[in-house]
Amino acid sequence: MSKTNPGRFFEDYRIGEIIPHAVPRTVSGGERALYHALYPARHALHSSDEFARACGLDGSPMDDLIAFHLVFGKTVPDISLNAVANLGYAEGRWHRPVWAGDTLRAESEVIGLKENSSGTSGVVWVRTRGLNQNDELVLDYVRWVMVRKGRPDAPAPATVVPDLAKAVAPADLVVPEGLDFTGYDSGLAGERYRMGDYAIGEIIDHVDGVTIEEAEHMLATRLWQNTAKVHFDATFRPDGKRLIYGGHIISIARALTFNGLANAQIMAALNGGAHANPCFAGDTVRAFTEVLDLAETPAPGVAAIRLRTVAHKSGERDHKIKDQDGKYLPDILLDLDYWAFLPQ
Repeated sequence: MSKTNPGRFFEDYRIGEIIPHAVPRTVSGGERALYHALYPARHALHSSDEFARACGLDGSPMDDLIAFHLVFGKTVPDISLNAVANLGYAEGRWHRPVWAGDTLRAESEVIGLKENSSGTSGVVWVRTRGLNQNDELVLDYVRWVMVRKGRPDAPAPATVVPDLAKAVAPADLVVPEGLDFTGYDSGLAGERYRMGDYAIGEIIDHVDGVTIEEAEHMLATRLWQNTAKVHFDATFRPDGKRLIYGGHIISIARALTFNGLANAQIMAALNGGAHANPCFAGDTVRAFTEVLDLAETPAPGVAAIRLRTVAHKSGERDHKIKDQDGKYLPDILLDLDYWAFLPQ
């Protein structure tokens, strides 16, 4: 009997099944340092204990995407080891900060299944929860993945497609306990722009670009313990290329938004997202962001801004992302819809 894990295939999932994921991970300051080495991340709240304390927190929490990547990585052996593609996200929320010393674990519930017409794969929807050492919810999100079938003749399960919200409602955003932006120091943060300086429909070009390096994306994928074969094994794809982990693009895009959105300090919710086209080493990532909505929160001085950040691999371009048939243009890498907290 083989002791190795070949991963799950489409026919192995059942609606309502709860999958606990191995292995818990204790977070240290090393993750913060590596995150800042891998991405051009400069948001002040995640960089400075003193800045964070002035904003009402006990110190500087881990970057929100560190929590996302760590929890996501835990799910890969059970959800996407045999994935063809990671298709999208919805209904994601960060519920509390992650601090050095916290231990994170993850579990997923299967909430949707649909076999593809080819009969060789199907789409699996899961709701994943990241919990800390006190069993407190750190973040949760829905994602859906196209997964290969292990046996082409395996019977298709009954189709269940979950009804997902287009966006998290502002009233459902969770503000970190104690967060207070009434004494916010714009000079230390790097920009003066606050809620009143942004308008719905405004588009911000973030100017900078980052060229993907093979070594950096491999280091990042190992850091998050993501074991998906498409990211490691150059023989797994017919073209002999290792696919860049989509979360790597999310973090690069988020970091690029600093130039124009330096005060969007905390990611609060993940409304939706699509990895529109594959990315490979040598591609240069650039980004622009559209302001979709603005909202107040009960926390002193804290507002929420809904953003749509688009990462692409072109030079100067317009802001069109889809063709006349509604298909993403070939240079679009990421289409990410999320809420963030910024000062009023």
